[in-house]
Amino acid sequence: MNLSAKGFSAFDIRGLYPEVVNEELAYRVGRTFPSLFAAKNIAVGRDIRLSSLPLQEALVKGLTEAGCDDVMDLDLCGTEMMYFAVLHYHLDGGIMITGSHNEKHYNGMQLVRREARPISEDTGLKDLKAAVMSDTLPAAAAACGRVEKNDVTEEYIQYLLSYIDLDHLKPFRVVANTGNGSAGPVINAIEKLLPFDIIKVNNIPDGNFPNGVPNPLLPENRGATASVVREEEADIGVAWDGDFDRCFLFDEEGECLEGYYLVGLLAETFLRKHAGAKIVHDPRLVWNTEAVCREFGGEAVLSRSGHAFIKDKMRETGAVYGGEMSSHHYFRDFSSCDSGMLPWLLVMELLSHTQGKTLHDLAGVCRERFPVSGEINSSVKDPDAALARVEAAYAPQGKVTKIDGLSVEFGQWRFNLRKSNTEPVLRLNVETRGDKALCQAKTEELLRLIRT
Repeated sequence: MNLSAKGFSAFDIRGLYPEVVNEELAYRVGRTFPSLFAAKNIAVGRDIRLSSLPLQEALVKGLTEAGCDDVMDLDLCGTEMMYFAVLHYHLDGGIMITGSHNEKHYNGMQLVRREARPISEDTGLKDLKAAVMSDTLPAAAAACGRVEKNDVTEEYIQYLLSYIDLDHLKPFRVVANTGNGSAGPVINAIEKLLPFDIIKVNNIPDGNFPNGVPNPLLPENRGATASVVREEEADIGVAWDGDFDRCFLFDEEGECLEGYYLVGLLAETFLRKHAGAKIVHDPRLVWNTEAVCREFGGEAVLSRSGHAFIKDKMRETGAVYGGEMSSHHYFRDFSSCDSGMLPWLLVMELLSHTQGKTLHDLAGVCRERFPVSGEINSSVKDPDAALARVEAAYAPQGKVTKIDGLSVEFGQWRFNLRKSNTEPVLRLNVETRGDKALCQAKTEELLRLIRT
């Protein structure tokens, strides 16, 4: 079987199965991980993809042959359940086999150290890549370690529910679209403890993804949730990606809530409980989050996009919550890890205390105050040249920051333009202060220059 280094990125391992991510790669990760990260006990989980089980078996074989004393087999789970196991059982590390939101022929690995701290390019992933690709693997242990299955679902759910006030939740009607991914069993278990009427959509885990790959970030994938919300006259809809580390909310009219505005709602939720707390956010869209922090007495902290950067910034500043417009949400009391289950539960708690206001009402305030373009991708031959054109045209008149791509701010509008890490694509976000027409005009103006 071919061995390729192409799957190693800045934050994880991801690629086509079996061309890039395959059993040989998984086995070698297992053989090298314990010695590199001084890991004697490790949690291993997998998503529902058809290739995930053989990859997990190869990974576990490598780990036990390397002398890892205890491998906790979490079986089918979400990425955050792997984080939870590492934290709850004080393990040395964890590995999740997942392709996340990618097409079904992709797969990969998310890796963490003690305290569920991410292993990225700057914290050991380069070393792991070198070791995996080496001609010589570490010597096998004299005796193999043991593997023990452990279903952490019940303990994990109790942990989730510790974040919310169960006694004051209202009996909302909720559409839950798990996309035939790993979230289905969690929804089945948690609904027994909640006062909600939950209408399940695509709830049976199926790695063939008969209803399409679960990636609600794509507009074309949102109709399945939106239509059921309207048909069932639900109060809210929730859709998850394959390993449910992200969730997407739909209001009672079936309109998908921008991840950016959800950051603001969750910031408000935490600041009501933790006066003066810090909130970490990414630089693509910022004004709504900053406004919420001012209004509720918090401090907005800017961080480069990406889970490793957000988590590091949260630990550095002690921030209670961090959010990205890409719908990743991070929680201090979860060791700054991201969760796709906590956001919707916290929003349900918020709705229970809003005296009859709906999610559409709450989101409408954000949309009116700070209209956005939505993230728009442009394929270009030379991303650096296009970035330089835009900077030359706008930087002299605006306030420039380059914490992540190019951000330029003016009095009534701002934009962020950043390169993709994996393809010749530029990603544009524009926002204004209450002016939808200006947002549209500036977006079109920028796109013409980018695509020249």
